[in-house]
Amino acid sequence: MKKYISLLILILISPAFSLAGGMDDDPVLTMLTVDQLEIRTSNGNSPLVWEAEGWIGKDLHKLWIKTDGEYVDGNLDEMELQALYSRAVAPFWDLQLGWRRDIRPTPQRDWLAFGLKGLAPYHFDIDAALFIGTNSRSAMRLQAEYEMMLTQKLVLVPDMELNLYAKSDADTGTGSGLTDITAGLRLRYEVRREFAPYIGVNWSRRFGQTADFARAEGTSIDDTQFVSGVRVWF
Repeated sequence: MKKYISLLILILISPAFSLAGGMDDDPVLTMLTVDQLEIRTSNGNSPLVWEAEGWIGKDLHKLWIKTDGEYVDGNLDEMELQALYSRAVAPFWDLQLGWRRDIRPTPQRDWLAFGLKGLAPYHFDIDAALFIGTNSRSAMRLQAEYEMMLTQKLVLVPDMELNLYAKSDADTGTGSGLTDITAGLRLRYEVRREFAPYIGVNWSRRFGQTADFARAEGTSIDDTQFVSGVRVWF
């Protein structure tokens, strides 16, 4: 696995060395979006959750960094980091290749990542990915989001994520098959386009053996949380 990670690092950084050159009509641009920075409140804990991504690059080639995670009672309960080379292949669509590391829960897991990200018909934001890990592990993820402009300032955003794993991993509490689904509905007020506080609701459900692992640890498999947070981008 280490040699594949080294190869991926070379693939990821090689476009960055060429970013300084090129024509003025294709400048190097950057973007950082903290899509979710929120407190989720339910009958149990009230975790701090974040989901953010950023990129640097030109029109066709970009380096993406994605991260999400969760703090509970001052402890880092979940965290994931991805570094991806992204290549535009069609209007509004990018193919992505890179590396994913599951930092929490332990033990840490590394994956090769292959993704497709873009804007589907009717303005659905889609992020689909296939992950290949060690010991014959593989996984798939689908994320979808839609923004409904209620007014010039109010935006209603439904979103959904589902994860599937080909192989059970008892050390991380992950079963095979469909492991979990998360769905949310958030209403944000754009004080400025770059700064928008929001409120909403988030629902999550574990399935199959993943649910069995959670029950064994005394963790809920079905949770509905009220959320309040802020979305910012630079």
